[in-house]
Amino acid sequence: MTVPRNPRLIATDLDGTLVRSDGTVSDRTRAAVLAAQTAGSVFVMVTARPPRWLHDLSHLVGDHGVAIVANGSILYDVLRRKAIRARLIEPTIALEVAQAIRAAIPDVQFAIERPDRYGQEPVYLNRWPKPDDTLIAAIEELLAEPAAKLLVRHPSLHSDELLGLVNPLVGQRVTASHSGGHGLVEISASGVSKATMLADFAATQGISAAETIAFGDSVNDLPMLAWAGTSYGVANAHPEVLAVVDEIAPTNDEDGVAAVLEGFFQPLK
Repeated sequence: MTVPRNPRLIATDLDGTLVRSDGTVSDRTRAAVLAAQTAGSVFVMVTARPPRWLHDLSHLVGDHGVAIVANGSILYDVLRRKAIRARLIEPTIALEVAQAIRAAIPDVQFAIERPDRYGQEPVYLNRWPKPDDTLIAAIEELLAEPAAKLLVRHPSLHSDELLGLVNPLVGQRVTASHSGGHGLVEISASGVSKATMLADFAATQGISAAETIAFGDSVNDLPMLAWAGTSYGVANAHPEVLAVVDEIAPTNDEDGVAAVLEGFFQPLK
């Protein structure tokens, strides 16, 4: 591991990493991010969140104006509220995968994220408020168009256990992971991960993996953490993350990302 004195690119997950457990971003974290950007580093949020959940964090985006959302499926212009690039699951493949999962795990419930719309089955246990234009429909209608993510929820299984059941069912047709949600597995197109879109974004900025530091806390962050020149797991991270990162930062509730950035950049007063 070689830690760059002044990382040119800072990539971070949001929930469980940059964002505190109460859903807030602290003043300390805001100051640390601003100091990094003022010093010339590029800061990018790389998250499982859908596009609509980034608008309240637009003040952190920086001059480039974009975030990587939906586990790397979408490069999103936060200020213009527009997808710039998307790698989606084709309807035929998505439906085959959903049918295979339901046949093997009968109690699962499905939802989808498109670049511009959310949809779910009527029985889906939604843990967050639904958008007003939510598409409520059977899985066949939900997957009639390409999807950024197919969400698989189970009412009682832990996400790790559910992922263990889903992976052998889907094979290489899609990419399955989870972001620590309760009984939730998130499926993207084959080969899509936070790392793939981050690498593409870094190339547009003329920045290499060696010049990048990345922060994460969950299984879906593993590809990004492996790609970055230096990886940090917050202390509250999933055991699989803590086992492979280069460094461990304080927890998200202790502003772990800010603590690391302050070691590189002097916060603005």
